[in-house]
Amino acid sequence: MKTLLLTTILALGALPALAEKNPKTGEELAANQAYTYRMLDSVKSLDPQLISSVEDSDIARGLFEGLYNEDGNGNLVPAGALSYTVSDDKLTYTFKLRPEAKWSDGTPVTAADYVYGWQRLADPKLASEYAYFLELAQVKNAADVTAGKLPPDQLGVKALDDHTLEVTLDNPIPYFTKMLTNTSLFPAPRAVIKKFGADWTKVGNIVGNGAYVLKEYVDGEKYTEGKSPTYWDAANVIMSPVTALVINDEDAALVRYQAGELDRTDVPAGKYPALKAQLPNEARSTPYACAYTYMMNVAEGKGNPALHDPRVRRALSLAIDRKVIVDNILQGGQTEAYSWTPPSINGFTMPDIDYAKESQADRNAEAVKLLAEAGYGPDNPLQITLNYNTSDAHKKIAVAVQQMWKQTLGVQLTPNNYEWKVHTDKLIAGDFEMARYAWCADYNEASTFLDLWATYSTNNDIKYSNADYDKLLKDAKGMADPSANYTKAEEILAKDMPIIPIYHYAKVDMVKPDLKGLAEHDAMQFWYAKDLYRVAQ
Repeated sequence: MKTLLLTTILALGALPALAEKNPKTGEELAANQAYTYRMLDSVKSLDPQLISSVEDSDIARGLFEGLYNEDGNGNLVPAGALSYTVSDDKLTYTFKLRPEAKWSDGTPVTAADYVYGWQRLADPKLASEYAYFLELAQVKNAADVTAGKLPPDQLGVKALDDHTLEVTLDNPIPYFTKMLTNTSLFPAPRAVIKKFGADWTKVGNIVGNGAYVLKEYVDGEKYTEGKSPTYWDAANVIMSPVTALVINDEDAALVRYQAGELDRTDVPAGKYPALKAQLPNEARSTPYACAYTYMMNVAEGKGNPALHDPRVRRALSLAIDRKVIVDNILQGGQTEAYSWTPPSINGFTMPDIDYAKESQADRNAEAVKLLAEAGYGPDNPLQITLNYNTSDAHKKIAVAVQQMWKQTLGVQLTPNNYEWKVHTDKLIAGDFEMARYAWCADYNEASTFLDLWATYSTNNDIKYSNADYDKLLKDAKGMADPSANYTKAEEILAKDMPIIPIYHYAKVDMVKPDLKGLAEHDAMQFWYAKDLYRVAQ
């Protein structure tokens, strides 16, 4: 009997431990829960109030957390806030904060941290590109605070107690809560920022309230996050470490993905059909609320004087064969763009843009005529420079456009390639004639695209200004249904043509089949590392 019992115990001890399961889904988890993905560009900032790019936001959403997150279907999910109430006049929002939330140094996250973060965003001294976001959100006094007419403490946000945040608006907007997922509205650790100043986001200094802490930061190379033990939901965070590798060359990134060094990478332009055929469970093309454009510097006294003529701008737009770019170069599910706002955005009705229905031959003929009217032709060829950030796809598109304009209009285009930080610095300084640009929605509503080109936008680097356009967008803030104003605003953009919309994005990736938790049904494509996990195969 003793021998039988000993034998049974030894046999059981030799068995492998029961596989761990995802506490939310019940799926069996893989032993390896590391995640490594490819980034195109270096991080410009990890300061939530200074972030202005999608890739920097992806990292910051691991280190910090706002009032709400989004799930894979675009629905709001409680994060720093547990709930909210709104007044009958829709002007006052009162948020009940999560009492167990802590910063990574163990101190409590309080309503005062949100107040500080929002006031800091609005403060002209910070000079944030996203300062205008508070005005877009209709936060009381935001316009006067960002303009320096009122001090930051007059912004319509205050802490009623440690766990109650009150936000007051100038005008009610139905999509206000959708805007709360943006990194610019995350809380900020006052004591840490005061202590370290601009160095507060460096490894060893940075304090966040997210599911992860920054473990390694090699500028231009890699960024690694590990689980934060102080995060309120740390017990349900599975994926760690999370590493972003900066790889400018898309083909090199694909090779590293195929070698098992990356779990996710962008599909190089033109390679999606073949990859989808070879690896149908790994190649993905999903909706993505982003627009790709060439924008022209129309600031007074800057840029190329020729581009200040709307006839020239329209001619250049007409002479781009978008179908060639989408079907022959990209081949990943992208669509031709004739409006700035993607048609998939909630509540947006695309205007009837005349040239969208014309053949490319008719567009080219009109382009030649317009450029001749503006004084350019074989005897006086138009010369333009185009700035773009490092990317094989951006280069291929620039070369294609260069050829199209040369063949159709005799235009001499000189493409200039810069790494991301230099490219964006030149945009902010107005040091460009024409520049490649893209915008991804901050929230699922047309104003996130259209407000970009308003005179009051701190992201309007081309300094486009149209009083009628501004009025349409400002009036839209108080409307129950602003869709008609958005359509009219797009018509003005199509007439003035300060930008040349080229295509609307799809998110075209290679993703390892055991990786779960990425958004697949939300055009915003927000993802949170804390929601990711690997299943056993």
